[in-house]
Amino acid sequence: MKKTVFLMQASLIAAIYAAITIALAPISYGQIQVRVAEALTILPAFTPAAIPGLFVGCIVANLYGGGGIIDVVFGSLATLMAAYLSYKMPKKWLVPLPPVVVNGIIVGYILNYLYGLPLLITMGWVAVGQMIACYGFGYPLMKVLEKYEDRIFKSDGSHV
Repeated sequence: MKKTVFLMQASLIAAIYAAITIALAPISYGQIQVRVAEALTILPAFTPAAIPGLFVGCIVANLYGGGGIIDVVFGSLATLMAAYLSYKMPKKWLVPLPPVVVNGIIVGYILNYLYGLPLLITMGWVAVGQMIACYGFGYPLMKVLEKYEDRIFKSDGSHV
């Protein structure tokens, strides 16, 4: 039962991440972006299933985004790394920080490499967009989910 719940949670997170990113495509891609789905990067604080879920969701979203194989591979690996680091954060208020830092650096570099955008400025813009998504949307989401954590993320599947 636990493996089924894990797979179900990961799949649902991947689908939601990809759907939000693609639905909001005009603001999800590019030098100045607020990928609203990055608010979901707080989910590793509640379930380790969010780590592969966010990774797969990002792969799907990046396949749609037009940045090519470099963005699909390295952008998605950045999300995987950030999700794992979020999972390991010792304090809840730090959970949204890894996606801000990791994606700011890696996605900023990817955009610089692919489109010749100025490196530090692009890293800064990506980090600002991540800050909006992860702390502006993700942190309030985390506070709401904390109230219902036992009901939503219970591993025996009885409330999932």
